Order: sequence, then C-alpha cells, then structure tokens
Amino acid sequence: MPDRLNDAILRHLRHDGRLSNADLAARIGLSPSACLRRVKMLEKEGVIRGYQAIIARRNAPPVATVIVQITLERQTEECLRRFESRIRECPDVKECYLMTGDADYLLRVEARDMQDYERIHKEELSRLPGVVRIQSNFAIRPIVQQEKGVTGNLHP
Repeated sequence: MPDRLNDAILRHLRHDGRLSNADLAARIGLSPSACLRRVKMLEKEGVIRGYQAIIARRNAPPVATVIVQITLERQTEECLRRFESRIRECPDVKECYLMTGDADYLLRVEARDMQDYERIHKEELSRLPGVVRIQSNFAIRPIVQQEKGVTGNLHP
C-alpha cells in the first residue's frame, strides 16, 4: 500500500542517495530517528536495494551499448522462470524486460568493444536456457539518457 512518507523518502533518495539522514528527515518532516527506522525498513524489505555512484560517461571507460532481443523456444511458465533466473547471473546484462511482440525479452548489454560482446554472446547469451534466437543491435549514440537511482520495489 502506498505511503506518503515512504514515497517522499524514495523520491529524495532517488535524487540524492548521499543525503544525510538528518537532512532527509528535515525535508520530509520526520524526526531523524523515525526517518532512519523507515529507511532501514525499506532496505530490509528490498524496496531500497542499494546505493550507487552514477559516473559521467566522459570519465568512465568506453562502453558499447547493445540492445539484444531474445526469443525463447516456448513461453511456458517454467521456461520463462528458468531464463529469468539465469539472466540475473549475467553481469554484463544491465537491464532485462519481458516483452510483448516479436521477441520475448529485450536486454541492454554493455561491452567494452566488439570482441568483448562476442565473448558475452558466446559465453553468456547463447548458453541461456531455451534461447532460439538472439538479435543484437549496437547503439550509435544516446539521444535521451536519464539518470536513475533508487527504484521502487523490484521483484526478483
């Protein structure tokens, strides 16, 4: 059930994950101890799954973004579950979405270069259970790229 104070905590932490507890409490109108209890509860429940540094692309090592469409041999609950369980173990897969349309899944993969993507394709993607088709598209450059931080409750 949505909670106005938890929503405010998440909104402020999404904007600035390094916000001190005292500043966060002041912004949402809670005592520091009550605010800290709520943040700890959100972390324990898995709503807040971690904190991260967002590195400016110009300072990060060069990365190729590859959009990958995956088609499975069957869309049974067991096949989807097996695929989803294994895709979570692929460190180079930064996002994965269950889709409607031609492909069953859409992935955002990051690779250092073409040779690195070949390794990812050969050692990770092609070994996923139930995969019958992999279609890869290399991004030329980003047009809109919004930073994202702490997200809502994402079910594993």
